[in-house]
Amino acid sequence: MASLFSPSPTAATTFHQDPNLICYSPLRPISKSYHFWSCTNHSKRNNTITCSSFVDEISVSLDNSLSQFPVFQSGYAQFEKFTGELPEEQKLGLLIFAGITWIYLTARPGVLLGAIDAYILSPIQVGLDSLSGKRNFKMKDFLIGERLGEGSFGIVYSGVIVPKNVNLDDIVRKRGSSVKSVVTDSRFKEKVILKQVKIGVQGAAECGEFEEWFNYRLSRAAPETCADFLGSFVAEKTNSRYTKGEKWLVWKFEGDRDLGDYMKDRGFPLNIESVMFGRVLQGLDSIQRNALIIKQIMRQIITSLKKIHDTGIVHRDVKPSNLVVTKKGQIKLIDFGAATDLRIGKNYVPDKGLLDPDYCPPELYVMPEETPKPPPEPVAALLSPFLWQLNCPDLFDTYSAGIVLMQMAVPSLRSTAGLKNFNMELNAVGYDLNNWR
Repeated sequence: MASLFSPSPTAATTFHQDPNLICYSPLRPISKSYHFWSCTNHSKRNNTITCSSFVDEISVSLDNSLSQFPVFQSGYAQFEKFTGELPEEQKLGLLIFAGITWIYLTARPGVLLGAIDAYILSPIQVGLDSLSGKRNFKMKDFLIGERLGEGSFGIVYSGVIVPKNVNLDDIVRKRGSSVKSVVTDSRFKEKVILKQVKIGVQGAAECGEFEEWFNYRLSRAAPETCADFLGSFVAEKTNSRYTKGEKWLVWKFEGDRDLGDYMKDRGFPLNIESVMFGRVLQGLDSIQRNALIIKQIMRQIITSLKKIHDTGIVHRDVKPSNLVVTKKGQIKLIDFGAATDLRIGKNYVPDKGLLDPDYCPPELYVMPEETPKPPPEPVAALLSPFLWQLNCPDLFDTYSAGIVLMQMAVPSLRSTAGLKNFNMELNAVGYDLNNWR
């Protein structure tokens, strides 16, 4: 019995030591160094297990988040296959690097999506538009109507598309050359808005090219924010309506009234209530109704601006006359001639810019004046997230939207004179609204 509790030297059993096993003998206590080694090795194993578990969790999370994007999910599967044989620490490092790269490429203004748009979606759009005839419009395809407005670089008209089976010359001889003369003809169903780019005005041609580019870009990236752009054409000859060589831009008819037109009416904002909501709001007093209408308008403006800013585009000319109101109550941005794409530096010159002094912020420029000229487009695109985070150029449009909000809320600011006086007073107090009040 005693031998069971206090083994003698002869009865003692000594285990054969395997270097890969922790061995114990009652006659040979474990040394301190051996104990430290075993604890350290155990700790390393725990760390490895923890690291492996962490990497697996990240992998599963990424795989789930990329499941909505089959192309990216396939790429991630290839990445996992490539890193499958690497140690867990190296795999974690690569995963972190890939995550940071992904965040950078998808951060505003969207380097990755911009590259996909430029090198894949844009050529596809050109091909599809060419097949459908949108890139082959001619002056005979349209009948110009009444003049709707005029800007520094262009004149806007209403119009209709001439059906392919209709001889425009015969229609003009029988009914005249105006749209009003053919509105009763059931064949002329598709109404459009046309913008004539002025000839002989410095900067007009360039502005027209930029506006066309931005409309095509947004028709792919954020089509709900702007009027449906159909294309353009160049007049082939001179006649009573056209001048040879002048460019015309064409949009689908969305509505013939902009926010500025509604604001000129003394009944604003109640005069736009049924358009915005499809009905007259019941059970509310006039103040509450006014607030809800203005809130609905601003919600749409801010939402549209956010979407175009996500693509790297800053409008730079947000004002009531550039916000068309559709028959369905949608607020859409128009007139992108002053816009700039700060992802690639499109239409951006550091110390120059088209602006309306009544609506632009006191800085006057979308970026600091000391900002250098943009490098080649691929380089500019790679650097654009840094530029955007440092300077927040989207605030230029946000300020303009704030002025529009004040005009809607304060009737005395809706007139040109009232707005100019407000800006002068605000400038006098250093643009401090508390002091202005």
